[in-house]
Amino acid sequence: NNLKPDFIIHTAGHIGGINASVNNPVDFFLKNLDIGRNVIIAAHQAKIKRLINLGSSCMYPKNSPQPMNENFIGDGQPEETSIAYAAAKYAGLKMCQALNHQNNTISFIPVIPNSAYGPNDNFDPHNSHVIAALILKFHEAKALNKPSISLWGSGLPKREFVYVDDIVLACIKILKIELSMELLPINIGVGEDISIKMLAEKIKRMINYSGEIEWDSSKPDGAPRKLLDNSKIQSIGWKSKIDIDEGLQLTYKWFLENKA
Repeated sequence: NNLKPDFIIHTAGHIGGINASVNNPVDFFLKNLDIGRNVIIAAHQAKIKRLINLGSSCMYPKNSPQPMNENFIGDGQPEETSIAYAAAKYAGLKMCQALNHQNNTISFIPVIPNSAYGPNDNFDPHNSHVIAALILKFHEAKALNKPSISLWGSGLPKREFVYVDDIVLACIKILKIELSMELLPINIGVGEDISIKMLAEKIKRMINYSGEIEWDSSKPDGAPRKLLDNSKIQSIGWKSKIDIDEGLQLTYKWFLENKA
């Protein structure tokens, strides 16, 4: 009760990769629904000046046109492997819009960053996202001198990755400018994506693993592509500073110093 913040950046969530979300959909739906509802309503009751609520690119339709414009949200079914998480995040977005509408304000700001990565990522082998999972797998395979490593899917889907510091700077930028209803929700993306196969090759070279990569096509790929239209965020003067190669190096450096 003694804390009276003016601004909240709500990043909390129950997250994980395809394996975790497929096997635990109830957890992904209820935990994220509860987290979003509690934080957003508490901020409303405390009369917070602005709350930034981080959604997810999983909310977009599975076969959405690329790049994905914010107006496409709700136009189709999300990808099946992440639908529980997507539904909870979509509820948070609509809650922000409802509060703004009912109270004639722009205090609740839904943003949609694409796949975040960087220092302090979750490197748990069972529920990490793709970059953290690949760094852990290749690092362990090299340490154990494994002749090959098996990865899920075909490697063909493309993903857009945003370094965590760039997302922070985008949120700070949004907090400092005048907003309009037309600007919201707002994507945070770097404007280019990369195939999972190419990402794996980058991480393999970075870690200097000499074994082979085997792709297990019996495992799901997830959505074929999730590139965000970043024209809105660029229109307010934000642009990413860390490209994928530098970001991977910084992430692996942190991993070696803190997790390996």
